[in-house]
Amino acid sequence: MIRKAVIAAGGLGTRLLPMSKEFPKEMLPIYLKDNDHIALKPLLQAVFEQLYKYGIRDFCFIVGRGKRAIEDHFTPDWDYVRRMESKVKRELLSGMLTFYRMIENSTIVWVNQPEPKGFGHAILMARPFVSSEQFIACAGDTLILSETNKFLDKMINAHFKYNADSTILIHRVLDPRQYGVAIVEKIENYVFRVTRVLEKPQRPPSDIAIIPYYVFSPKVMEILGKLEPSVNNEIQLTDAIQAIIDNGGSVIATFLDSDEIKIDIGTPETYWEALSISYNRFLMKK
Repeated sequence: MIRKAVIAAGGLGTRLLPMSKEFPKEMLPIYLKDNDHIALKPLLQAVFEQLYKYGIRDFCFIVGRGKRAIEDHFTPDWDYVRRMESKVKRELLSGMLTFYRMIENSTIVWVNQPEPKGFGHAILMARPFVSSEQFIACAGDTLILSETNKFLDKMINAHFKYNADSTILIHRVLDPRQYGVAIVEKIENYVFRVTRVLEKPQRPPSDIAIIPYYVFSPKVMEILGKLEPSVNNEIQLTDAIQAIIDNGGSVIATFLDSDEIKIDIGTPETYWEALSISYNRFLMKK
């Protein structure tokens, strides 16, 4: 059983400047169904709620300078709720009430990443939180739209079935140069053995891109602690995964199902797509 999740939200969001200078990109809203009406929720809140509904109760957020809005948002403000109860319709507050109860039923640890040194370094910052446990790691700017969270079921079930050191989520893309890329071999049905990973290769060896959702054994922390900066002079998580492979460890992967959609808000273009996809998905459910 997985009890802990590490969510990286410390990046600068440079591709979203000037908006991201003082406002965390992870707090940008997307459209989601809230009971029977449409609501705007920060994408990071949606990531948290999805993991909470899956059963995770211990969370570690990696944040940096200019991310205070995230901590404020994840701090229940019951006075605000009471003031709003007489001013807005009850159904408009229902999502906030549910969110606040999730927070109060969770243990949340905040870790400051003083300088953005890469996704791998952000995960390494959670080493004391992880301790000796298996854990989920994900990026705070990416969400999987899924009715039943099948992707988490598949990842975690495969991770324990094959006693993996790392399990990654993958999908096929037209241009993988902007992603971490994986080479895989099929084991069974939806489970694949990963033989190689590369970070943003100019000549990708496959069209299989890594989605920033992972399941790790605590072994990854020891490896991350020994890595030197590579692409963009940062500690890359893909380098840690490749080191696991090189050291004879087990890295497996599962594909995102066709009815599940990855959205991210890392660039103006992908944010527009996230808004469009999330809004149209709500309309389809009405």
